[in-house]
Amino acid sequence: MKADNAPATVPAEAEELLAASAAWDHLSPSRHRHLKDVLMRRIDQDLARGTRTTATATATTMVATAAAPQRRRRQPRPMMVLPVAAALTAVLVVTASGGGHAPGHFPAAPPAHYNSASATLSRIAAVAMTGNVTPVKDDQLVYVETLTRGNKGAFGGQVRLGALHKQEYWTVQRPGPMTEEGWIRESGKDAVMPGLGPMVATSPVYAGLDHPTYKWLATLPTDPEALRALLYAETEPWGTSSLDETVFSNIGGMLSTAIMPPATASALYQVVEKIPGVRVVPDAVDAAGRHGFGITRHDPGAATRDTWIFDKATLTYLGSRSYMIGHQGDGTAVETLYGVNAVMRRGVVDRPGEVPASVEG
Repeated sequence: MKADNAPATVPAEAEELLAASAAWDHLSPSRHRHLKDVLMRRIDQDLARGTRTTATATATTMVATAAAPQRRRRQPRPMMVLPVAAALTAVLVVTASGGGHAPGHFPAAPPAHYNSASATLSRIAAVAMTGNVTPVKDDQLVYVETLTRGNKGAFGGQVRLGALHKQEYWTVQRPGPMTEEGWIRESGKDAVMPGLGPMVATSPVYAGLDHPTYKWLATLPTDPEALRALLYAETEPWGTSSLDETVFSNIGGMLSTAIMPPATASALYQVVEKIPGVRVVPDAVDAAGRHGFGITRHDPGAATRDTWIFDKATLTYLGSRSYMIGHQGDGTAVETLYGVNAVMRRGVVDRPGEVPASVEG
C-alpha cells in the first residue's frame, strides 16, 4: 500500500461542476453527501470492472452522472458534512500527507476480549436498551453538536485534514413534506458556515430512511429479525456496494444523527450484529481525541470504509472515522483518512439556535 506520487489533475468539466455548486450553503448536508456518493459510485463501478482509472477520468465521468436524476435511498454517512469541493478532493486523490495506515497494512486484528463483533454488538445493544430518552415532538428539533475535521487539501492535491472545529445541527422532526430539513452552524478555524443557516432540500423530504425523525424511528419494529427484513426490503444498494454494505451505512447514519427510542437503538445494533463482514477495530480515536474501539465493514473493491467508535467502558457511541480506499496503477491499495468526527452533545430544543440544557441518550 504505497502512496501514489502522481498528482491528480482536474478537467475543465469538473471545475464547471464545482462552480455550479458554489452556493453550497443553500443546500442541506444530505445533498452534499449525495454529490459525493455519486462520485463514489463511479469509482466503485470502475473498480468492479477491473479498471484502475485515473482521478481525471473519474472526475470527468462524475459530471455526467451528477447531472442525471438519482433515486436516493441511502442514508448519509455519519455527520461527514463537507463542502462539495472538499468532498470531491477527498476521493479524487490516493495520496495522503498523514492520517492513513502504514503502507501495506489495514487495521490489526482485535485482542481476545474484542475478537467477536457479534458478542460486542450484543453488549452495545444491551446498553442501548437502558438509555433514558425523552420522546421528541413533531414541532421540536433534534440538536446534535459535533467536533469534526475534514479534507482541506488543494483540489487535485493531497488529502490534508483541516483544523478541528464545531458543527451544530438542528433537525426538523415534522413528518413532511418539507423543504427545510433544519439548520446548521459552524465555529472555529476552517468553519464554512459560521452563522446559523438553513439546510434546504432540493426536493420535498419526508420522514424515513433519508430523514429519520424520532416518531418515524419509533414506528420501526423492535424485533431484530422483523427490523432487519424491513430495512433490507426498503434499501436500494448504491453503485457496486452490496445490500449489506448499504444497510450498514444507513444504520450508521441513523445512530450518529438522530435521537431514538432505546428499544429501536438496541434493535438496530442487533441488526448490525447479523450483517456479514462486520468486525471490531481494537483502537479508534474520535475527533475529540477520545480512544475507543471501532465497528467497521468494507466491501471488497468499495471506495470508502467507515468506522463507528464506541467508548470501551460505557459502550456508548463517540463518533466516526472515514477512509478512502484508493488504488495505484499496479492495483496496490492505499487507505487514507479523509474525515473524523466526535458527537459531543445531543438534545431536544424548541427553536433553531437554541442549545439544550440536558443531554439525551
